[in-house]
Amino acid sequence: MSAVDTAVDAGPGLADRILGGWLGRIAGNMLGKPVEQGEVWTRDRIDRYLRAADALPLTDYLPEPAVDDDGPPLRPEWQSCVRGRIHGSCRDDDVDYAILGLDLLETHGFGFTTEQVGELWLLRLPYLQTFTAERAAYRNLANGLRPPLTATYGNPYQEWIGALIRADIHGWTSPGDPRRAASLARRDAVLSHTGNGVYGAMWAAALIAAAFTAPAVRAAVDTALTVIPAGSRLARTVRRTAALHEAGLAWEDALDVLADETAGLGWIHTVPNAAVITAGLLYGGGDFTRTLALTVRAGLDTDSNGATAGSVAGVMTGAAAVPARWKEPLEDTVRSAVFGFDGVRVSELAERTLRLALLDA
Repeated sequence: MSAVDTAVDAGPGLADRILGGWLGRIAGNMLGKPVEQGEVWTRDRIDRYLRAADALPLTDYLPEPAVDDDGPPLRPEWQSCVRGRIHGSCRDDDVDYAILGLDLLETHGFGFTTEQVGELWLLRLPYLQTFTAERAAYRNLANGLRPPLTATYGNPYQEWIGALIRADIHGWTSPGDPRRAASLARRDAVLSHTGNGVYGAMWAAALIAAAFTAPAVRAAVDTALTVIPAGSRLARTVRRTAALHEAGLAWEDALDVLADETAGLGWIHTVPNAAVITAGLLYGGGDFTRTLALTVRAGLDTDSNGATAGSVAGVMTGAAAVPARWKEPLEDTVRSAVFGFDGVRVSELAERTLRLALLDA
């Protein structure tokens, strides 16, 4: 029996799981986007905001700020990302890269090269819609450099979260095959990242691929760890997160421990964000809403973390089981900076992804 057959037999059908992954990524991204500024929107400030709006427990998109709110400002995009104001998804790089990855596989197939990833960036993605490591790599590409120099020259962000947020498409198109997903994600990631930055992409792709067939979230987390070096800081931090959960620590206490142990890495570094994603998944316990809520409430790179955790949760539950309050406001529509894709339907993206996933079934 193939991995795809196993995925279909394990619960929701493959098409439903892939659509669930897209919906989860977009909804999680939208949930976290208004508070995406980790040095300002700490876990305490996010919960204070929610408590003032009587929105704890968090079970829906963020509420809009009160008129007399004296907290830090939300990101400028908040007006199209909060409850009652959402009409399709906002444009965001966390979704743009999933779309760009889809275009990459449709254009070049699973044998794509790292150079072809860069060529597609220059062709499809506006420079000013790239950030940190991706912007450094883009600049290097435009100046004629080739991988692996594109990842290392003038790039202090090599272990930040950018490659991790590009990994979903490789997991969605490798259902039940985490090693293949990790291999594809690595080929993509080395354009702009090194070390834990690359391992983060491999781990996320494997986590999503494993979610298609894993009997529970912990099994997917454990499987994803097998594709990255066991001694890497990323692997040690993910194992630590799982151990704290298994020991019965409360979610808040586990995050306090992890914050102390990853102090100094910064709010966009792969390692502390992977800890937040892992904690959201494990303490979310397979519940889609709880997973998104805990992941975003944890702070750091909230929209990226919400997107990745949402992708895993959406694959595990399937689109049909995603609560309507998360998917209906999206109106099956995606805004994107990727040339040729603005206004595309979520359902179309999922159908195109399914075709790729079935190529090697």
